[in-house]
Amino acid sequence: MTADLILFNGKLHTVDRGKPTATAVAIKDGRFVAVGSDAEAMAHKGNSTQIIDLKQRTVIPGLNDSHLHLIRGGLNYNLELRWEGVPSLADALRMLKEQALRTPTPQWVRVVGGWNEFQFAEKRMPTLEEINQAAPDTPVFILHLYDRALLNRAALRAVGYTKDTPNPPGGEIQRDKFGNPTGMLIARPNATILYATLAKGPKLPLEYQVNSTRQFMRELNRLGLTSAIDAGGGYQNFPDDYSVIQQLADNDQLTVRIAYNLFTQKPKEELDDFKKWTSSVKVHSGTDFLRHNGAGEMLVFSAADFEDFLEPRPDLPQTMEEEL
Repeated sequence: MTADLILFNGKLHTVDRGKPTATAVAIKDGRFVAVGSDAEAMAHKGNSTQIIDLKQRTVIPGLNDSHLHLIRGGLNYNLELRWEGVPSLADALRMLKEQALRTPTPQWVRVVGGWNEFQFAEKRMPTLEEINQAAPDTPVFILHLYDRALLNRAALRAVGYTKDTPNPPGGEIQRDKFGNPTGMLIARPNATILYATLAKGPKLPLEYQVNSTRQFMRELNRLGLTSAIDAGGGYQNFPDDYSVIQQLADNDQLTVRIAYNLFTQKPKEELDDFKKWTSSVKVHSGTDFLRHNGAGEMLVFSAADFEDFLEPRPDLPQTMEEEL
C-alpha cells in the first residue's frame, strides 16, 4: 500500500507496550499502515508520498485535554493579552501599555488567566493605579485566577458600574470610602461576577472569530494537543455560539478533534435547556472531528464548583440534590 506520508529517522513513542518505540511510520488516509523501522516505513513509499526526515527528534501521540473551553476560548483568543511566562510585573505592564495603544475602540484589553503574581520578580499583582497609568483610555479587564478581576476606570465606565450599582449575589464590587467602585471585583464566594463582567465586552466580528479560533487551535497544536473535550461554559449558548466551530468543521479546517458538552445557562431553567437540546441534537452525533458528547460541565447551578480558594468553602445548597 502506497503511503501519503512517511516520517523516518526519529524517536517515536507508540504507547504500545509490546513495541514501545519506533523510528518511522507510514500513514495512508489518516491511518497508520506501518510503525517500526525506517525500512518498514519506506516499503510504502510511492511517487506522491510526502517524506519527512525527523532528524532524530521525538514524536509522541497527540495529547488530549479532557476539560477545555476550546469553543468559547477560540472566539475570544485574539482579544486576549497573554502574560504566561512573563518574568516581571514591569514587563507585563509594558505589554499592557503597548496593547492598549494598538487596541481599536470600542475593544478592551483582556488578560484572562494563565498568570499569577509569583511568576513576577516583584512577587505581587499590579495595582489599580498602575493599570490606570498604563491604559488611561482603553478599557482593561485583568482576571486573577478565579478570585478577582481588576478593571481600570475606562472599563468601569464601559460596564456601567457606579456608586449605585448593587453587589450581585455571590460577588463584591470593592468600593472606596465614598462608595465609588475602585475597579476591584471579588468573587465572594463564586466567580459569576467575573464572568458576567467579562461578558459585557464587545465581541469580534464573525470573520475575526473564525480567525481567532484557528489561531487558538494552532497554539494548542504547538503544545501537542490534537483532541479535546469541550466542557461548555457560561455565556455559551447552543447552537448560536457553536456556529464558528461548526463552520470550521464543515470546511475541514479543524486541527483539534472536539467532543463538546452542552452547559445549561440559567439557574432554575436547567431542565428547559436540556429538554430543548435533546430534541435538536443526539448524543455522539457529528463526525470524528466535531461530535456531541453529552451534558456538562454543570447540570444544575446549585451543584457548581467552588472556585475561589481564598474564601472559606461554602456549604452545598440544600436544594442541590432535589434539583439534580
